[in-house]
Amino acid sequence: MTIRIVTDSACDLTPEQSDANSITVVPLSIRFGSEEFVDRQDLTPQAFWAKVKSSPTLPETAAPSPGAFEQAFRAAAADGATGVVSVNLSSSLSATFQSASLAAMAVADVIDVRVVDSRSITLGQGFMTLAAAKVAAGGGTIDEVERAATAFVGRTFVYGALDTLENLKKGGRIGGAQALLGSLFSIKPMLSISTGVVEEHGKQRTRSKALAQLVTLVEQAKAQHGGILELAVVHGDAPDVDVFLNLLNPQFPIDRVTVGQIGAVIGTHAGPGVMGIAFTVPPQP
Repeated sequence: MTIRIVTDSACDLTPEQSDANSITVVPLSIRFGSEEFVDRQDLTPQAFWAKVKSSPTLPETAAPSPGAFEQAFRAAAADGATGVVSVNLSSSLSATFQSASLAAMAVADVIDVRVVDSRSITLGQGFMTLAAAKVAAGGGTIDEVERAATAFVGRTFVYGALDTLENLKKGGRIGGAQALLGSLFSIKPMLSISTGVVEEHGKQRTRSKALAQLVTLVEQAKAQHGGILELAVVHGDAPDVDVFLNLLNPQFPIDRVTVGQIGAVIGTHAGPGVMGIAFTVPPQP
């Protein structure tokens, strides 16, 4: 029995991570005006942030079509897979989950596909995908692989410190952070995406205070949940990522932190300079 793992490019896994774990990544697309790019194929994270700096227009994202997922699922079947688990970007933020679900129904007579709503973004989603891939690599059944991913829904937390809400506002993903708009330019907004939607999680007057608040969130999570299993620092071409890692070190060893560049899908809405954390916690008794 061979179970394959599929996800989408909002997971922010690197090509090396996805290749090493036999994960198929279905890309979203990015538009700058009339120019359209396939995420992480036509446009690497580094190229995306360079284009953000030079482009007069804000980028936009588009979910993959059901056909793109169907192609991935059929390819897995043709390669001998007996099932697929697809771990996808929060259904509250994108039509990506819906596209994967429609594709799963379209191939139901060919291969069993389970679509998991991560209720997360970036490496929060990535951690769930890697957990599923680990069980699949160990010969797990499709039920076991699906449970490996869903076990982290509700135990995965993502927080971000933005330099601006402008991208989020124009992208229509402001959600529960609407109240922040009145002081858009005078604060560093803190957001939580830990329940699958964008919610306000406070505001700080300076960048340094915003980063310190992220560290405090890690400290609080350790106390509340009895520890942290995995932690990632994700950022949008932020020049102070090393400074932030040093701030985190007393709470979580730097050599155990996964550092990732936020790609175009999340970066389009979060904006340049965003600094985020994604972490998983143990199951509660």
